Parts: sequence; structure tokens; C-alpha cells
Amino acid sequence: MGELGRLEALRLAGLTAAADPGMDRFARLVSRFLRVPVSLVSLLETDRQVFPGMVGLHEPWAGRRETPLSHSFCQHVVLDGRPLILEDTRVHSRTCASLAIPDLQVIAYAGMPLTDADGHVMGSLCAIDHVPRKWTEDELQDLGDLTAACSVELRLRIATERIRQDRDHAGLLLRASVELGHSHDLTDLTRRLRRMFDGPSDPSFVGLLLADGQGLWRVIDPDDVKPVETAIDRLDLDAGFPSTQAMREQRTVFVPGHDALVAGFSPEAVAGYDALGLRSALCVPLPRSRGVLMWCWPGRHVLGVTEEAVLTAVAGYVSQAVDRTLFVETRLSTAEQLQAAMLTDLPTVPGLDMSALYMPATDQDMVGGDWYDAYLLPRLPAAPRRALMLSIGDIIGHDVQAAAVMGQVRSMLRQATLGHPAHSPAAALDAIDSAFDVLPLGPGATAVHARLDPDGDRWCLTWSNAGHPPPLLRTPDGRVSVLDEHDLLLLGAADGLVRHDHELRLPLGSVLLLYTDGLVERRDTDIDASIGRTASTLSAHGDEPLPQLLEALSHGLADAPQRDDVAVLVVRVTGDGNGPPAPAR
Repeated sequence: MGELGRLEALRLAGLTAAADPGMDRFARLVSRFLRVPVSLVSLLETDRQVFPGMVGLHEPWAGRRETPLSHSFCQHVVLDGRPLILEDTRVHSRTCASLAIPDLQVIAYAGMPLTDADGHVMGSLCAIDHVPRKWTEDELQDLGDLTAACSVELRLRIATERIRQDRDHAGLLLRASVELGHSHDLTDLTRRLRRMFDGPSDPSFVGLLLADGQGLWRVIDPDDVKPVETAIDRLDLDAGFPSTQAMREQRTVFVPGHDALVAGFSPEAVAGYDALGLRSALCVPLPRSRGVLMWCWPGRHVLGVTEEAVLTAVAGYVSQAVDRTLFVETRLSTAEQLQAAMLTDLPTVPGLDMSALYMPATDQDMVGGDWYDAYLLPRLPAAPRRALMLSIGDIIGHDVQAAAVMGQVRSMLRQATLGHPAHSPAAALDAIDSAFDVLPLGPGATAVHARLDPDGDRWCLTWSNAGHPPPLLRTPDGRVSVLDEHDLLLLGAADGLVRHDHELRLPLGSVLLLYTDGLVERRDTDIDASIGRTASTLSAHGDEPLPQLLEALSHGLADAPQRDDVAVLVVRVTGDGNGPPAPAR
């Protein structure tokens, strides 16, 4: 624990083999007060000593500001935890073989321990002479005073960095709780995770691996995929990787550097990390054996207690996000199947072009009570062509139960239409009213039910509106009318309730738009104003192909969470009868 604490103090001090103005100042003071040719602020890392403060070294050491441990007297100061004072290094058995003597001309050496607030010895402040020298008591007193001042400077830097990191860690946890809570699938979760760690001292790689019973499979962000991620996209549980060890043993696995990676794991693991340019890693198993979250660094990394605690907490947030995402994906899969079974394939009708759009709500059960329908009626003896029935509606409520009621209502509406001699939309809605009165169908529904009868190159529209947002009709000149005639919504038969049919002739080039309130209803926005904007969009884009018109009408809906489903059915009078309708989306 002492060595880990010492290395953590070095990391927090932020000093390495690079010039630091403050540390260079201490080296100059030592050189001036003790009248020595060389003075160093020497900090001991795991495999080298570095000189953030330096005076008097010759090249190539001056440019490098580091030496291997074979040239280090500082290591003895760190190991002993006390000053090392030598008049002639060549005659001491502990130092006589050091390469610092021939390469750096270290003949006389006086080094005193630099310590952090917890007493860890980080390195030494040392005076060096190229000839034997007896250090006086005053010189050692001056060196001791300067060492104490330098240690205070190091402690201030460490304390400042700890405060900054604590603030950053608190911010990281806050961002994690917010960011990961908004992820909408596993890929988005991985992408958000990686965006959270993009600072210069942050891990350079973040990976999420999920368990499938046999091993771990990697969640890959297609916008930031590394070649090794696709080459090693799955790991067996017995594979010699840090992540699989964390999963097998259900404990955090930390690899501090490349030597530990080589010593403890398989050649395949080493090759994979080398391919990513990574040398250290932290692998944290997710709760309930969901998988493993891993952070990796390009160099040797010292893992502080606070950093480990924060990253472990982030892993907890990730686990919650994974649980939620997998739950939603399961619900979505079921909902999509239900939706696909309930939505209508649009028929091919000569003289008409049709297209439809369905967008499920994004923040609830992913399926609800909105529907559209279009089907041909049997040809009547006196009619030149078959008439077309259209309907759009919305069951009150938003859940799988509403979707089930929607299926019942849609089927009953078809049966009521087909069973009525005049195929009256109002009569069919009246039959649904009666069904709501005697069957447990819920709190109610809104709907527009309509019939299109061919009339030369025109079509005659007959419709009835049960409390639903009004259809919009665009005429060939670009003007849009709001067909706002409506009756009460479907709640059950009521004494004296009379539903009405309304008629209108549609000339060639007309566009009829039926929609549910998800298209026009917004928080803090008047629905009439929203309908007006939809009418303007229909006017501006009504001459475009229907899929493009639907795209214009739904523009922006996919960018914000939807509280309600959106169903849209659009019909254009073409008069030519050529080509199939555009498929429903």
C-alpha cells in the first residue's frame, strides 16, 4: 500500500521528465547555496528517475531529464526514507558500481527525501559534485531547509490536484447519472460512455462487454470502432483476458502496466491490448453478472482509491442503464410485432395514391392505441369501380391494453361498415358507440371514418368524425381546408346522439390528410396553431411524392422524445391509376 500511495502522490503532483519552473528554481537555489555544479529535483518512478528540476547535467541527460535506475542514487533515499550523504561515491560498497559515476560524474552526493503529507518519499533534492567533497553542517542545513520548502510545494500541488479531481469526480458521477439515464440503446450507451472520458488524463479506451451465458460479447459503437474490436468481438469465459477474469471471479481486476499484462494474461490478450496501444486496464464486473466495464490507458497507470471508487460507481450506473435498455428492447420487440400485425397494408387502388406513417411513442410502452386503416368495399352493382374505406383513430390511453382495444375497435369498425347496406361512415361509428356501451373497451376513443367513391376522374368523399383532429384537404391550387365538422368521441351510446355524414367532391390532384393528435399536439402549444402549421406544410409540399410529404410533415419528431404515437394516412387523387401506392412506413 505504501508504494501505491507513493506512486499516487507522484501522479497527483503532475511532475515527470519535463522542465517545471518551480522545481528548476529549487535546483538553482541548491546550486547557489551549496556551490555545486549539479543539483536535481529527482522523483522516482517505477522504472526510472525523472528530473523536473535540474541544473548542470550535460547532454544527453539534460535533454532527456531522466535516467534508468542503474544511474540512480535517489532510489536509495526513497528506499531508506532518510538522507544519503556521501563524500566519495566510489568508495562506498552500495554505490561504487553505479553507472551514475562514469556517465554523470557523480562523485560527491548529498540527497534528502522529498515527502508528501502522508510521509511517502517521492524522491530527493540532491547536490552533486564531480570531485570528492566533505559536506559541511551549514551546507546540509541549507539543503534540508530547501528540501522542506520543496516538499511543501509538492504537497500544495498534490492537495490542489486532489481538490480538482474530487470536483471532477463529482461532476463525472453527476454526468453519468444524467447521460447514461438518457441512453436509448446499447450502442448509444457505449457512445455516451466514451464521450464522458475524453480529457487528456482520462482513459483512452472505454469498453462494454455483456454476458450471454457462454462468454462476453463486445458492444461496439459503429462510429468509433477499433479494428481489434471486430477481430475480438466475443470472448469465452475461460479466455486469458483481464475482462474475463473479472467476470469469472466477480471482482475488480486492475492491470497497472504492460509488464503485469504480459505476466498475468494470455498472448492473445497482450496482442489485443498492443493493437489498441494500451498498457493498463481496470475491469469492473457489472452487478448481477451482466458483464464487464473496462477502462484502459496508453501508459502505466496508478489507480487511486478515489478514482477506483468513482469508476466502480459509474459501473453501477452502467448496469442500471443496461438493465433498462434490455428491458425496453424486449418490450420494443414485442410491441413491434404487435404493431406490425395491426397496421394495414395499403391496397392498390387505380386513380389513387396512398402512403402512411406510424411512429411509436419513445418514452412509454412503444405501442399504443393509434391506428390507420384502408380497405376496398365489395363492388356494388351500379358502381363503375369499388369504393375505398379509410379510417384513423386513437384509443384513449397509451399501453399494450390500448393497443389490444385498438385491434378490437378496428375490426368491429370494418365489420360494421361491411354489414351496413349503405356503408355509411356515421352508421359504422354509431355501431362502435353501442359496442362501447356494452363491452369493457375502456374510457373511449376518437376516430375519423371515411369512404371514397369513384366519380369519373374525381372521387366523392363521405366522412364522419367522432371527436378526432380534423382531416386536412389540399386542393390542386395549394389551398388547404380544415374539415372541422365533428361529433362527440366514442364513449358509448347516449340518448339523442346523432352521428353525421359529410360529403365533398375531390378533384384531380387533391390530397387528403388524416392524422392522430401525436402529429400536432405539443406541450405549451395551442393545438389549433399546430394544425395550422401542419396545413402550411401540406400546402408547401403537397405536390411532392407522398413519402417526401410524410417526411416533411414528421420533420423533427424523431429528434425529441414523443409522448404519444403518431399515425398519418395521406391520399392523393391521381386519376391515372398507374403504379402501386408507396408502402407504409
